[in-house]
Amino acid sequence: MSPSRFPRRGLTLCAAAALVAGVALAVPAAAAPLETSGAAALSAKMAAARVVTSELNRSARIAGTAWRVDPRSGQVLVTADSTVTGAALAKLTTTLSGFGDKVNLKRTTGKLRLFISGGDAIWGQGLRCSLGFNVHDSNGNPAMLTAGHCGVATNDWWADSGNAEHIATTQQADFPGTDYSWAAYDQGVDAPSAVNTGQEITGAGDATVGESVTRSGSTSGVHSGTVTGLDATVNYSEGTVTGLIDTDVCAEPGDSGGALFDGSTAIGLTSGGSGDCTSGGETFFQPVPAALAAYGLTLP
Repeated sequence: MSPSRFPRRGLTLCAAAALVAGVALAVPAAAAPLETSGAAALSAKMAAARVVTSELNRSARIAGTAWRVDPRSGQVLVTADSTVTGAALAKLTTTLSGFGDKVNLKRTTGKLRLFISGGDAIWGQGLRCSLGFNVHDSNGNPAMLTAGHCGVATNDWWADSGNAEHIATTQQADFPGTDYSWAAYDQGVDAPSAVNTGQEITGAGDATVGESVTRSGSTSGVHSGTVTGLDATVNYSEGTVTGLIDTDVCAEPGDSGGALFDGSTAIGLTSGGSGDCTSGGETFFQPVPAALAAYGLTLP
């Protein structure tokens, strides 16, 4: 089976003179452009938010929580899933209470989890993930990019659930901390540059807040949504991952590693999140440019 089935942006005051009753009145010049009070206040909030996230990274890495800085309000938005209860919830709320209105805690009825499952699409040793993007290694050989938590769990990849058609071998994988891996294709395996929607991918780019994006995964198919935040930290039960893209795009188990893109630009690899594609959810993605740079890969 060919992997082509699932290949898997002040106001400045000037010196002047005013004539009043024929008398020239000198108007003092401002020493320098002034920053508006609103921008100054937001800048101060963003600086305070960085202090908050630093402390959360140090003392509140509780499984089932995630956080990111809201670039509009300067607040740190913290999510706690349904598994955060008892002593863990008490620790979190106590930590957050010390930051006052610098933080905003949201509870979700779902569970923050890696979207890995035993199903179809690209099959590993006892697991199923989704192919992200086809790439090339430093020698120009075809390879595939997927989630790191998929790559650390298997050395081999097959195109079928019966593990009859071997297609690739994992070369490097990083998780937790980051969440990306790559595998070299077997000789003769077709590796087109398009994702399985038919969209050609011509390069990689960084996400921006408010950007409209599309995700493709082997479980839930194709879904679209919006980038809601950057540089998010997610504390999975398996470990903490930082530097993720936060979105309101839904995903489900088995979608891990799948492609997030905007037109012909590769944006991210599906990491995990909460919810599903029936009730909706929140999904986090590993930025593609970081993965390419880490392994010296090129796209397409």
